Amino acid sequence: MNSKGFDYTALTIVIIGAINWGLIGFFNFNLVSFLFGQTGWISRIIYAIVGLCGIYLVSAYGRITDMGHQSV
Repeated sequence: MNSKGFDYTALTIVIIGAINWGLIGFFNFNLVSFLFGQTGWISRIIYAIVGLCGIYLVSAYGRITDMGHQSV
């Protein structure tokens, strides 16, 4: 998978995580726990993946800044 594809995949996962947090905040409904169980290891893996994708996307700030300084 190329870098751009990985960026889009990570962004999609983080957006899904953000939607889950919105559901928790507005409706006290945790979609991940609903789908995969509240104490299961699968839920922990999903939360870890969302967190890792969020950390990875911090690097997007540097890539976006670099794109603005490229010469034409």
